[in-house]
Amino acid sequence: MKRPAFSCAFLTVLFAVATAAAQANLEAFDKYVEAARVQWKVPGMAVAVVKDGKVILAKGYGVRADRGSERVDADTLFGVMSTTKAMTAATMGILVDEGKVSWDDKVSKHLPDFRVADPYITSELRVRDLFTHTAGMGNADFLWAWTPEMPADEVLRRMQYAKPVYPFRGGYTYQNIMYLVAGRIVEKVSGMSWEAFVTDRIFRPLGMSNTFANYGLSSKYTNRSTAHYEIEGVITKIPEMTVDSIAAAGAVWSTANDIAKWTDFMLGSGTANGKEILKPATMQAILRPQVIVPPGQFYPTTAITKPNWTTYGFGWFQHDYRGEMVAFHTGSLAGRTAIIGLIPSKKIGIYVFGNLDHAEVRHALMYKAFDMFAFDDNSRDWSTELKTLYDGIAVTSKREADTVLNMRAKDTKPSRPLSAYVGKYSDPFYGDIEVTLRDGRLHLQVGKMQTATLEHWHFDSFQVVWDKKWWGKELAVFQLQPMSGNIDSITMSGATLRRIAR
Repeated sequence: MKRPAFSCAFLTVLFAVATAAAQANLEAFDKYVEAARVQWKVPGMAVAVVKDGKVILAKGYGVRADRGSERVDADTLFGVMSTTKAMTAATMGILVDEGKVSWDDKVSKHLPDFRVADPYITSELRVRDLFTHTAGMGNADFLWAWTPEMPADEVLRRMQYAKPVYPFRGGYTYQNIMYLVAGRIVEKVSGMSWEAFVTDRIFRPLGMSNTFANYGLSSKYTNRSTAHYEIEGVITKIPEMTVDSIAAAGAVWSTANDIAKWTDFMLGSGTANGKEILKPATMQAILRPQVIVPPGQFYPTTAITKPNWTTYGFGWFQHDYRGEMVAFHTGSLAGRTAIIGLIPSKKIGIYVFGNLDHAEVRHALMYKAFDMFAFDDNSRDWSTELKTLYDGIAVTSKREADTVLNMRAKDTKPSRPLSAYVGKYSDPFYGDIEVTLRDGRLHLQVGKMQTATLEHWHFDSFQVVWDKKWWGKELAVFQLQPMSGNIDSITMSGATLRRIAR
């Protein structure tokens, strides 16, 4: 059959219209990002969007430091934080493809000295369990947050005191330390440090020349953002929080230009520049839902997105959105945020960096990008909707805090002289806390770097006022020995440490 003479011209017109529409969408999204940044008071952001194998946006917004003049660009360095976890899953996947490890290997096969308090969990823990937050362990972030100077080996050693808080594979609690264990298996099996392995086997093949496996390796990079926290209504620069001791859980640093390559890679079949990095089956396994995440342990965004299911894979959260599976993960450290989001079936991915603590504009931009570039829909103002949601959560949290404040018993005093509370408090799992008395006030020190003032609250409870104001406040409660009345222990952050006799 003879082709109509007008068909080529007609297709050309259609292509031109589609290209113009795509460009209009991109320009609208670009303006939306900047408006949302201002709405959420984020000093600086960097955003990368990938569609159909092409980077359609890699751009910086705002400034590297509040009240500064240095603009964020696509090569400004930000923390990747917990979006590192997907990279660690990929490093393990490489070794799975090479037949050097199996997802179902017992951890003890590769790390015979690693153990937790429960012998059964120690003996039955599998490699896949390290990635799904279902090993029965509670959150143990105090090991690196209280004492960031603690070496990785000591973090791993202390896990022998970690008792299960829910049945093995019978619940879900987000657990960073198990990713450190996974990174240690990568080291043991490959003969390289995790940092060297992820650099050599992922960053270099993908051309991510400005991506660093930990803060120390990034320290000489000068085009970098600064961490911020809103303290008493003022956006304030704060010192950098590093997690190099648990690098495989969240220590990577990158840029919009570089992270776009990683985002594109995760939307593909496991190849980069014609070279296979991961087998397609392994890519599918990493993104496949592995465990159900209970609604109460997912993100508040579900109040708006209303997913039918919420799950976790190997370093990826998942839920359904507009009939498609979304794979995503956030990253958070003091003063910083990040998010990566993919709709694999639509070949759309977005990555958002921010330099203001827990600015949830990251979620808004992810869903906005999905709507505009996967569904050609620019009707919803995600930034305003989520700002309303999270502002409401903040109000509720303050109301709950005020309720606790109102429970304070007034006109009480400590049962013992302040000098009686002085001493070292210790626990094999939690470590040491030192309480001292200076200038008539009690002071607290955890490790070498975390310090606070103890202000009397009521009875034998004291308010912990951290010198790092962005840590907020909490209560420390001293317990007395029943017979002697001497101070026996201190409880704070859910941990009880016993006083060492002087």
